[in-house]
Amino acid sequence: MTVSNDNSSMLPETTEETTVPVDGGEIHVCQDGRRDAPQLVLIHGTAASLRSWDPMVPLLASSHRIIRIDLLGCGESAKPGAASYAITDQAHRVSAALDRLGVDRAIVVGHSSGGLVAAALVEQRPDLVTALALIDTGPNMAAYFADEIAIGPAQWPDLTDEQLRQIMSNAFSAGYQIPQSFVDEARGMNLRVYAATSQAVRAYLDEQALPQRLATLGKPLLVIFGEDDRRWRASSAAEYRAVPGVTIEMLPGLGHSPNLEDPTRTAVPLLAFTADHAA
Repeated sequence: MTVSNDNSSMLPETTEETTVPVDGGEIHVCQDGRRDAPQLVLIHGTAASLRSWDPMVPLLASSHRIIRIDLLGCGESAKPGAASYAITDQAHRVSAALDRLGVDRAIVVGHSSGGLVAAALVEQRPDLVTALALIDTGPNMAAYFADEIAIGPAQWPDLTDEQLRQIMSNAFSAGYQIPQSFVDEARGMNLRVYAATSQAVRAYLDEQALPQRLATLGKPLLVIFGEDDRRWRASSAAEYRAVPGVTIEMLPGLGHSPNLEDPTRTAVPLLAFTADHAA
């Protein structure tokens, strides 16, 4: 689902939007901040879009060139029915888009399953990614404990707002008031892409757990986790200690989407990390 936030009114007036042709179709990209500043790539999670970063952009753009990408099948990017939504293919498209934008070195940040795309990008392009930050990205499928709700395409349009809020609720901490804009955007979600992406997440993690993938790559790693995450067990963040030199930041009182629930608190460790590893 594409999301918006009251903080989106604080987005820099210099936001540049464009579409970039990649394998499978065109993808939508937003850029903010000075073009000569250190480069920070933000990758959204499943059933989301680059708008899920809107609240954090004002906090990051004063010191970075921010590049946000709608993965294929999401947001304002193309949604081809026959495309592959495998994690490695999505990472390849991000790589191609960054090349077209002239991004040669960047810190990459991924939220939830976007962290898997970011990790695959590190595997494919160690020359491009100087450091990696993961926000509530589970290390393996054993850490996933959310209840799945089976909803068919025919049922989706008839769901009430409250039913949609219930379906989305575990993406946030308990008590988080899901704005109407989130609900409205959820109605336009591509259920095929959602299903394909969910399957791709499981396939990527079943092939090899994320800490083991990252342990040999030699890239600085920051792991941020909301302690009240209701999709991935927050205690599983400790498994990233298998990566030499990792920094783990736990955020009390926040759930699976700290970038939306409390962007200011989420930005603090992220900005400290990027200052130490500016590309």
